[in-house]
Parts: sequence; structure tokens; C-alpha cells
Amino acid sequence: MDVSLPQPTHDIDSADFLAGTVLLVNKPLTWTSFDVVNKIRHRIKKRLDIRKIKVGHAGTLDPLATGLLIICTGKFTKRIDEFQGMEKEYTGTIKLGASTPSYDAETEPDHIFPTEHITPEKMEAVRASLTGDIAQLPPMFSAIKVDGQPLYKRARKGIMIEVKPRPVSIYQFDLTRTEMPEVDFLIKCSKGTYIRSIAHDFGKELESGGHLTALCRTKIGAFSIEKAWDLEELIEKLES
Repeated sequence: MDVSLPQPTHDIDSADFLAGTVLLVNKPLTWTSFDVVNKIRHRIKKRLDIRKIKVGHAGTLDPLATGLLIICTGKFTKRIDEFQGMEKEYTGTIKLGASTPSYDAETEPDHIFPTEHITPEKMEAVRASLTGDIAQLPPMFSAIKVDGQPLYKRARKGIMIEVKPRPVSIYQFDLTRTEMPEVDFLIKCSKGTYIRSIAHDFGKELESGGHLTALCRTKIGAFSIEKAWDLEELIEKLES
């Protein structure tokens, strides 16, 4: 662990939230990242009997994703951009043979494709082509803002906006389990990478379709989910 970075707080009883803390939290399924921040902020304010405190997260996870969130309080909120720029690691599952508008299970499949032609050799070739420095097209169901409005708000109304591909780096892309039509993976990538787009592109390059059905962020830089608080346990600790 880089000693120049703020270290995660494990001793809640002696934590100085106003001066600044870093909390590692395992985000539960269906919660938004802002839900987690708001819950923690509310509990800290109640614990300290104060009206205001700065609390933020270093990198959004979709509601259908789980995994590591870095929560910063006090002066450490100024270093959120530093955390966001770190390498990320994810594990998850791609379901082949169907695509969805959101590139994940948030929306129902809009197209069904054959998968009988997909071979291990073809999957390996596509995996290799999606590794390295690539130009990635973000999903329409994303928080990217165009003219001040997130794309997902337009997408849910059926309005599609043209967006340009963005450069991202995929440092590692391993296929860890294949039981058709499901493929498990481990990905290490740069800031700004959409794993949903990788799932979509993986299916498309296989001349089929694909969407994300499970996603967990396991690492941000040297910070690991293994050291993260279960959210319910953290809230109970803050209330005690």
C-alpha cells in the first residue's frame, strides 16, 4: 500500500470523520453508490450530532453491480479524483446469445442470436482483440452527460444520442469459466471503462450478442474488497 495515500479506517470508535477518513465498503446489490453515501452520511451526522459533513465516493457502481466502493469523509473528499484514477479490477458474467439496450440485465433482451458457432478459439481471439488500448463506445444507459442531462434519462424515454468512442485501457481480460451461454471473466482496466460495453462488444465480435448479468468490483489500486466493510455491519457499528 502506498504510504502517501490515506489509509482505510477500520477502528470506527476512534475515527475522526470531520478531519477525514477513508472507508472501504462492499456495495450491496440494487443499491446505488449515492444510496450508500447518503446512508453513511446520515449515520455519521447522527453519531456526531452535527448538521453537515462532507462524504463522497470514488467511482460509481451501477445498481446491479456489487463490490468495492471507496468512501471519503472530511478533507479526504479532496482526493477522490486521485482514487478514481487508479486501476480497477472486476469479476463478472457475460451471457451470450442476447443483447439488451442497457448492455446488462436492467432491461429485457431486444435481440436474440445463435451461439452454436462460438468456439473456444473464437472466444480467445475476441478476448485478445478487446485487450490493450481500445476505443470504447459507452452505453446509452450511462450517467455520461450530454447538454447537461445524463444519457440514461433520454435512453429510458427511447431517445438515442450519438456519443463518440472513448480511449480506455484493458490491462488484463481473462475468461475464467465457460458454460454456454455464460462466460465468467476477470478484467483489470483504466478509469472510465464500461464493463457493460465490453460484454456487449464481446458478444458482437463473436457474431452473436452478449450482455452483463453479474459484476463485482474487487480492487481499486491497492485497495481490495477483502478489506471492505459489509454495509449493514458498518451501519450497525456507526449506530453503536
